[in-house]
Amino acid sequence: MDPVIVVGAGPVGLTLALALARQEVPSVVLDEGPGRDAARAARTVVLRADTAALVERLARVPLGDAGLRWAGWRSMRRKQVMREVAFDDAGSAPLHLAQHVLTGALRAAIADEPLVELAVDSRLDAIEQEPSGVTAHTRGPKGTWWRGSYLVGCDGPRSTVRKLEDIRFPGRTAVERHAVAALRAELPRPGEAFLHRLPPWRTTGPSAGEVSARPLPGGTWRLDWLLPPGKDLVTPELLITRVRETLTGWTGDPTPTYELLDTGVHTVHHRLARRWRAGRVFLAGDAAHLLGAFGTQGLDEGLRDADNLAWKLSLGWHHGPHEALLDSYQAERRAAVAARLRAADQALPLLRGGGGLRSYVPGTSRGHDALFLDAHLGRGPLGAPGTYADSPLAPPPAESEIPVETPVGAQVADVPVTAEDGSLVPLRDRLGRGALLVVLVAPGTVVWERRHWVSAGLMPRLAAAVTALPRPAELLVAESYPGAAAHTVLLVRPDGHLVTALSGVRPADLYSAAEATLGGPLPSTARAEAGAR
Repeated sequence: MDPVIVVGAGPVGLTLALALARQEVPSVVLDEGPGRDAARAARTVVLRADTAALVERLARVPLGDAGLRWAGWRSMRRKQVMREVAFDDAGSAPLHLAQHVLTGALRAAIADEPLVELAVDSRLDAIEQEPSGVTAHTRGPKGTWWRGSYLVGCDGPRSTVRKLEDIRFPGRTAVERHAVAALRAELPRPGEAFLHRLPPWRTTGPSAGEVSARPLPGGTWRLDWLLPPGKDLVTPELLITRVRETLTGWTGDPTPTYELLDTGVHTVHHRLARRWRAGRVFLAGDAAHLLGAFGTQGLDEGLRDADNLAWKLSLGWHHGPHEALLDSYQAERRAAVAARLRAADQALPLLRGGGGLRSYVPGTSRGHDALFLDAHLGRGPLGAPGTYADSPLAPPPAESEIPVETPVGAQVADVPVTAEDGSLVPLRDRLGRGALLVVLVAPGTVVWERRHWVSAGLMPRLAAAVTALPRPAELLVAESYPGAAAHTVLLVRPDGHLVTALSGVRPADLYSAAEATLGGPLPSTARAEAGAR
C-alpha cells in the first residue's frame, strides 16, 4: 500500500511521521525548505508534560536535556504576588525549549527511521484524489508526482493543502501582539516562570502593562511584552528601553547586565478550519487551527492532532479504511480546539478590558489571576487538553461500567503497569503502538512474580476476552489506579484516552466498547481478516 504523504516538516508534521512509523506505516514528508531550521532563540515552545512525553516517546530522546522544566510559576500584580505554584515533580512541569531544538530532535529521529522519507526542497502545488488514494505534485529542483494512501496538511497557517481543498479558515486576525526578546541575564528565582501585570515601573506607556518571563537552559530567558492594539512599529530603541526598565524593575540594578540574543514580534490569531477532512486529505496543526492568547500554546494542540490521527490512519492503512473512525478525527479534535478558542474569546474582554469578572460571568468566584494561571500552565478551559466524552467513538452505556477518577474520554493517569513480558513500565510508555490497552487493577500483584499470578484469578478469563477483541490489544496489570477498586478493567485508546472502566471481567461489554472505539462494526472485509487471525 502507498505511504501517507505528510505536507510540512514542522513539529506537527515530523511528529505525525514518527507516530505513523511506530505503528509500521510508511510516510513521505514533503519539506519545502532545505531540511534544516534556522536557529531563533526568541522562537520557543512550551509543552505540557503529556505532549512533551509524546515527543520523547516518539523521538526516543529526553527533551529535558535540550529544554528546561520549570521549577515553578508565579504571577504578580503591581508589587503583590498573586499566585505561586511549585513543581515538586519534574514530570508534571511544563517544558520550555527553542522550536529549532525541538524540530532538530525530531529530524534526527527521522534520519534513523527507514519508514520515513524526507523530501526537501519540495513545495506542494497540486493534489488529486481518487477512491484508492491521493496524488500530490511538488515543484522545485526535485519536482515530481507523489502517490499516497492519505495526505495530511501540516503546512502551517498559510496551508497550501487547505487552499487546494478549498477549505475556509474563518476567525480573528491579530487578537494580540507581543514584543519578544531572548536574552541571557541573572534574574531572581532562576528556573521559575512568572507573569507580571501592571508593573510599577511602567514608564513607556500602556504597552508595558504586562510582561512574562519564561526560563530556558543556560541562564537564558524569553520575555514577552503585551502590545497595545494596532500596528505600531516596535523599534529596536523601544525594545532595548523595555528590556532595561524591566530588568531594573526585577533586579533593582539601575544598569543591569544582560546579553541580547534575539528579538521579534509575536502576533496571535484565532482561526478554525471549517473542515479537517476532505476525502483522503486531512489537516492538522496550524493548518487547521490557530490559538495562543493568554499564554495558551497552539503547538500542544497540534501534537494532539498528530497523536489522534496517527492511530486511526494506521488502522485504515493496515486493515482498510473505516470511514466512521476516520471521520472521528475531525469530530474529536475540532470540538476540543473550538472549546479552547471559545473560552479564550470569552475571557479576552474580561482580562484585557479591566471589568469585573463576576459581573460578566454570574455564579463564578474565579478571579483574573486564576484564569491567567490556567492559560499559562495548561489547565482549565483555557489550557487543559480536551476530553472526548461526546465522541462518536464513545461506547454505549453498559451495566458493568463504573466511575474512576479519570472521566471517560479524558487522558488516563500515568500509573506503573506490568507488561506482558513481566517488565514494570509507565502506562504512558505503552501508548502510540496502534493497539488498544486493557488494564486490570489488581492490588498485590507487584510483590509477586508475573508467572505466579498470570494464570490465577481473573487473568485467564480476561486474557481470553482480550484475545477475542476485534483488533489487537495489550493486556497490562496495575497495582492501583486513581479512584478504581480492585478488579476494575480499564479500556484505553492508543492515544491514551479512557474508553470505559468496567467492574470485573465482562467479555461482552469489553468487546462492545472496543468495537465502538474502532468506529463501530468492522467492514466485512476487515471482519474476515480479523477472523482469520
